[in-house]
Amino acid sequence: MNTLLYFAFWAGLFFVMMRFGCGAHVMGHGHSGHSGGHSGSTGGGQPNWAPPESAIDPVCGRKVETNTAKSSVYGGQVYYFCSAEHRDAFETGPARYLDDEAGPIAREHQHG
Repeated sequence: MNTLLYFAFWAGLFFVMMRFGCGAHVMGHGHSGHSGGHSGSTGGGQPNWAPPESAIDPVCGRKVETNTAKSSVYGGQVYYFCSAEHRDAFETGPARYLDDEAGPIAREHQHG
């Protein structure tokens, strides 16, 4: 019985902290007077960044629609891919597919 009360106490404390405490922003219950640096939201709970409609796959150079593309984040930037295989290849060695000055390097590739 003591074990059950112990776990119930900690579960209750966890719930209260996530709902009203420091973890409230994770659950979507942000602090209204909080002026911290949450750069990903506008205060209304909606992100202030929207992906472009299309992007260039850095592995093959093909134009992809971002709403159906696979994505990966590298160096603080989101990259979009036409397939999971291209995303996996990029994640194993991003520097091979990026040109520091000109952005993605277009590679000759056959889709079949």
